[in-house]
Amino acid sequence: IEKPSFASKRTARTIRLIGDPETRYREDPVRMLRAVRFEAKLGFSIHESARAPFATLAGLLEHIPPARLLDEFQKLFLAGFGERAFDLLRGHGLFGHLFPATEEHLAAEPDGMAIALIRAGLRNTDRRVAEGRPVTPMFLFAVLLFGPVSAAAQRRFETGMPPAAAIAEAVDEVVSQQNRRIGIPKRFSIPMRELLSLQPRFHRREGRRALGFLSHPRFRAAYDFLLLRAEAGAEDPQVAQWWTEVQALPPEQQRERVGHEEGGGGDEQGPRRRRRRRRGGRRHRAPPAET
Repeated sequence: IEKPSFASKRTARTIRLIGDPETRYREDPVRMLRAVRFEAKLGFSIHESARAPFATLAGLLEHIPPARLLDEFQKLFLAGFGERAFDLLRGHGLFGHLFPATEEHLAAEPDGMAIALIRAGLRNTDRRVAEGRPVTPMFLFAVLLFGPVSAAAQRRFETGMPPAAAIAEAVDEVVSQQNRRIGIPKRFSIPMRELLSLQPRFHRREGRRALGFLSHPRFRAAYDFLLLRAEAGAEDPQVAQWWTEVQALPPEQQRERVGHEEGGGGDEQGPRRRRRRRRGGRRHRAPPAET
C-alpha cells in the first residue's frame, strides 16, 4: 500500500496501492484489510481504484489461514479505532467474510440488541485503549458473537435445557463455526464461554450463592459484560444497578443486603432442610481428630 499523497487537495489523505490493485489483492487478500485499517486509523479514504475490487475479491479472505486473520483482527479492533473499523468493514462488504454468523444476525435484526451491544463494546474498548488500560480479545469476541450465541442458546432454552448449559453449548457451536474464518485460541474461547455462561447468575440476588459469586474469578469480566448488555437494552438496568451497589458495600452490609432480598434468608436451593436422623436412634458422633 502506497503512502498517502499530499501533492494536491484532490489526492490529499488518500490511500492508494502500488501497482494494479486487483493483482495485488489476489497476491495477498489481507491487503484489503490493511487498507481498511489505515483508513480507520488515519481517517483517510481509500482511492476508488483500490476500493472497487473489494466487491469481487472479498471472498478471497475466506482462504486465508484463520491464525493469520486473528492477528489482523487484533490490529483492527484492539488499537483504539475499533468502532470505525467495524463500520468501514461492513460498508466495504468485508465484515461478513470475517464474522459470517454475526453479519447474518445483524442483517436479520439491523436495529436489534446485537448491533447496540457491538457498538457499546467497541466504544468501551476504544476508550480503554485511549486511557492506556488493558483490553483482551476474549471480551471483544464475546461482544461480536453474542448475537448468534444468544440465538443458538434460545433454541436450547425452548427444549428445556438449563440456561448455563444452553449458553455453553451455544458458545461451542458458534465458536466452532467462527474458527473457520478467524481462529479463536482456547485461551480466549474458554474464558469467553465462562463469561457468557455466568450471565444468568446475575438474576440470583439472594443467599450464599450471591455472595460467593462476588468472589468468582470471572466475576469482574462477567459484570462488565452485564453493564454492556444493560446499556444495549439486553438486560434490565436495575439488575446491573443492584450488582453495582452491592459491590461497594462492606462485607457485613453485603450479607445483610442479600438476606433481605425477596426470597432471601437462604441460598438458591430454598430453606435449609432438616437433617435426617440416622436409622436406629441417636446420631453417632465422629471420633476426635488425631493430634
